Amino acid sequence: MMKYFINIFFLILFSCSDNKKNTPPNIVIIFMDDLGYGDISNFGAINYKTPNIDKMVNEGMLFTNFYSAQAVCSASRAGLLTGTYPNRIGISGALMPYSNHGLHKDEITIAEMLKEKGYATGIFGKWHLGHHKKFLPNNHGFDTYVGIPYSNDMWPVDFNGNQISDTSNWKKKTYPQLPLIKDFDKIREIKTLEDQAILTTLYTEESVKFINNNKNNPFFLYVPHSMPHVPIAVSDKFLGKSKQGLYGDLMMELDWSVGEIINSLEENNILDNTLVIFTSDNGPWLNFGNHAGSTGGLREGKGTSFEGGQRVPTVMMWKNFIPKGKIANQLSSTIDIFPTIANIVDVSLPKHKIDGVNIIEILEGKESEPRDHFFYYYGNNNLEAIRKDNWKLILPHSSRSYKGVLPKNDGHPGPYKRIETGLELYNLRRDPGEEYDVIKLYPDIASELTKLAEVAREDMGDNLTGKKGMNVREHGKL
Repeated sequence: MMKYFINIFFLILFSCSDNKKNTPPNIVIIFMDDLGYGDISNFGAINYKTPNIDKMVNEGMLFTNFYSAQAVCSASRAGLLTGTYPNRIGISGALMPYSNHGLHKDEITIAEMLKEKGYATGIFGKWHLGHHKKFLPNNHGFDTYVGIPYSNDMWPVDFNGNQISDTSNWKKKTYPQLPLIKDFDKIREIKTLEDQAILTTLYTEESVKFINNNKNNPFFLYVPHSMPHVPIAVSDKFLGKSKQGLYGDLMMELDWSVGEIINSLEENNILDNTLVIFTSDNGPWLNFGNHAGSTGGLREGKGTSFEGGQRVPTVMMWKNFIPKGKIANQLSSTIDIFPTIANIVDVSLPKHKIDGVNIIEILEGKESEPRDHFFYYYGNNNLEAIRKDNWKLILPHSSRSYKGVLPKNDGHPGPYKRIETGLELYNLRRDPGEEYDVIKLYPDIASELTKLAEVAREDMGDNLTGKKGMNVREHGKL
């Protein structure tokens, strides 16, 4: 009889072990807004700490050559969720509260892909891929949504938190009040900076609730925070806690949010079977001075195709799969997340063109280079640069610039400068700050990259040269 019970015990034990091994992993993507390359401890942040993000680095993998799909809000989110260069699918720049288009219904998002595998899906934070009902997250694969439909500065409020009454900023004056949405319905209006101060905590609490409710089945949790995009605001529990002012306080609160999500996964005994990805939509909005982040010495910032605009701090953690404390220097991007998840959950990619590549071998700790081809830097539909290996060719274009222009502080924007670039070549291994144009030293490399740029122009077009592109899809229209 004793032998019978021992056999039953081991049968149950091995059965549970096999089931756990075969359980699809949960996927969590924490997506910051305007977070700079130098804004986490591991890339040099000072006067505040990010211990929970540091824990992810220690338990997972730090990416040093990771890029957003484009250096601005809507475009970068489109690239992340579809695995595609955003201008290929008609999403570029930042959609405004008066925009009448959004993500096309035929595009397949990570959420829709995972729904095929029985995943629960939730988004808590900023959407910014179309604010009309047909474009909202619940029509793109998400079961539940709580958040704002576009950027937190798209409201009729000035930089002191007061309603705009004069006509000097007539466009912003006509913006609607910023809505907080649950699924398809507005549940309240965000009217003041005090209202904004609750958002980080709200998204975090909703995320923890979602994890608790779905701990027994696979889930995809997408947390696109509204901040540190200006205006920045922080709850009382972190106000005044850093030595870096309000921005440092906010970074401490955002780090706390990361910790709350990881703690919830741990408490529900599912952290080991969860891939957690932390990254940003683009670099910092530098002309906001002390309310902006740091590029960590990279050139320029948000809205530019220079490194400070598009190279973003990225950490991935998946216990028992991703090696602990590993640094990945390989070139990779947010557009690679879609095909990598598809590989992990064993689902076929869409029939339409996907630009990202599967980087599972990087996650395994291998030194291979899955992205063996080039990476395009587009601004709207202007091809502005191209990278291959450590070489980056800047193509002639007009760009905003933060260099040599004093920013303003305390939530007020300083001016931009406009610059015109020529054909310039940089070796990012030696010169990540893009200070030394070496095109005269390496004309053959510049010629090779120029030819590769024509591949992009034939494929996706380039407004600067009048190319329409052969494989461009439409954005969604009302």
